Amino acid sequence: MTFKELGLTDTLLAGIDSMGYKQATPVQEQVILPILAGRDIIASAQTGTGKTGAFLLPIIHKIITEPHDENKINALIIVPTRELAIQIADNMEGLGYFTNVSCIAVYGGGDGNSFTTEKTALTSGVDMVVCTPGRMIAHLNMGYVNLKEVKYLVLDEADRMLDMGFQDELMKIISFLAPERQNLLFSATMPHKMRDLARKLLNEPVEINIAVSKPPEQIVQKAFVVFENQKAPLIKHILKLKDYTRVIIFCSKKQNVKQLASELKRARFKVEEIHSDLQQDQREKVLQDFRNKNLTILVATDILSRGIDIDEIELVINYDVPNDGEDYIHRIGRTARAQSQGTAYTFISPTEQRKFAVIETLLEKEVEKAQVPEEFGEVPTYNPASSPRPEGKGKPFKNGKKPWKKKS
Repeated sequence: MTFKELGLTDTLLAGIDSMGYKQATPVQEQVILPILAGRDIIASAQTGTGKTGAFLLPIIHKIITEPHDENKINALIIVPTRELAIQIADNMEGLGYFTNVSCIAVYGGGDGNSFTTEKTALTSGVDMVVCTPGRMIAHLNMGYVNLKEVKYLVLDEADRMLDMGFQDELMKIISFLAPERQNLLFSATMPHKMRDLARKLLNEPVEINIAVSKPPEQIVQKAFVVFENQKAPLIKHILKLKDYTRVIIFCSKKQNVKQLASELKRARFKVEEIHSDLQQDQREKVLQDFRNKNLTILVATDILSRGIDIDEIELVINYDVPNDGEDYIHRIGRTARAQSQGTAYTFISPTEQRKFAVIETLLEKEVEKAQVPEEFGEVPTYNPASSPRPEGKGKPFKNGKKPWKKKS
């Protein structure tokens, strides 16, 4: 279906065309028309399916075509991370370029000047606000923000916000809104706590499910069963096999991010790191360098698994097994976006095998276990049913040999 067939205004269609979009994605086809009709929405879709456009486009259209107070906030979009807030605001700038719809991203981590800029926009009036919960509450506590005119409330990646412990903050923000509004809830997964939230907020919603909790089919998934001290050497080996343009390596701990990035820099790879210890301007510069292909590899915590809109990421490597299946899906969903192909490798140490087996259950398939090159020596046997033990604490080695160890 084309965007013109969805009945969007000409100025909005001009913005869509300028960004190179031709056909609506499945989630956009199913979501845009009910939103235009004024229905509440609860939509579940995997990353990279066009969720952002699915709610931005009809909201922009309605702001353009329906009466509204230009000096008030008309749409409030709440997201879990500053990266996602910036991404949505950037998309809004492109899609709404030929319209007069205004937008500001409100998020923490900046300096006093950014807070003042946000305050000015929030008090003088802006059509659309994209915010993180904590930063919006900071403004609300100052007493100068009026949300009573908000007609459209969007909770994007709502499951992630609940996982991050933002439920109380969400309910506090929502308490400042008028009850008469359109509510749009978007989530990658639908656990029980998500449905509880939906029952509190939504009024006879249209429910839409697009490939819930499944990664895109065009992602080639493989896993390497290794010992912990084999992970970094194997990553360097893999990165030397092909001239990659963009690679993301995910680690669950900041310390692992720092250590691995440092080791890859010593090996002369074009690499930078992203984690919560960096200031916002540092993170933005790293992401911009990555977009511009001034660096090849990002080593990051799960802060980057959602909220970046960068295509042509050829390879995602899970340095460690994510804590749950949802994190796994979001990590590997950074590749194979916009119908392109991509590859995702996961490294599994002996103590992570049970955790990966749970992920395979969620995926409803076994991920191929790739062959570790012989030069790395012996590797563990994949047997998630056995009780994991730390390496060197009595677990038998394959063929009775000790594991390979990095030379000093």
